[in-house]
Amino acid sequence: MNKGTASEASALITELLAEIESLEGVEVIVCPPYTALASTKVALGNSTKIALGAQDVFWKATGAYTGQVSAGMLKDIGVQYVIIGHSEARGRFGVPEPDFDEAILQHFGDTDSSVNRKARAALEAGLIPIICVGETLQEREDGNTDLVIREQLHGALAGFNADQLAESVLAYEPVWAIGTGRSCDASEADRVCGYLRFLVGEMYGSATAEAVRVQYGGSMKPDNAGELLSKPDIDGGLIGGASLKASDFAAIIRTAANP
Repeated sequence: MNKGTASEASALITELLAEIESLEGVEVIVCPPYTALASTKVALGNSTKIALGAQDVFWKATGAYTGQVSAGMLKDIGVQYVIIGHSEARGRFGVPEPDFDEAILQHFGDTDSSVNRKARAALEAGLIPIICVGETLQEREDGNTDLVIREQLHGALAGFNADQLAESVLAYEPVWAIGTGRSCDASEADRVCGYLRFLVGEMYGSATAEAVRVQYGGSMKPDNAGELLSKPDIDGGLIGGASLKASDFAAIIRTAANP
């Protein structure tokens, strides 16, 4: 819910555009809160440097679903991408309920099934889904990282064909590295991103595995972006806190443009 007012979003986009005006060869997407999508679109103007994305979507096209936003609504205002299954939206259990602020972060209820429905709805509306997967600290410490990644990916991609997946983006974002200041070791991040690509190859063949874009998300910042983005199976970053300051975000974008 950062930079969610019209003025905040517009100011950030204006500054960011100025920072990356001369850059080529890198794809940049910004995903502001719903309330700032329209103003961000205006601030982007006719620029081809930055595409517009949303942070979530509902899988129904219309109906009595108070508070939800459909893929068609997003498409209508110029959205091109949508984040689906972010760690803060996925349902997790075992968080102490008395600590309500922390509990709700991972109790918004997304499951592998709802992620799948949202991703398919996005594709049907002509949006590109950014499908997130990732393990908790407990799951990693238990040695279950690969198992969790496999289960989440298989659930999220149920019913996808190879062409649909090739158009999509996958993002590995370890839950324990989101908003904590901790990042996954670059070699391990690359290993898991490579495992995602391996799983895609198992399911859809090597051509699709090579075509799909795999991002790393989890406290990527200017000072570690170079090492992370230099890895062969990390195609880009799903940037969180560092995207809230134009100079930091631009520094990561420059690194991506000139690895």
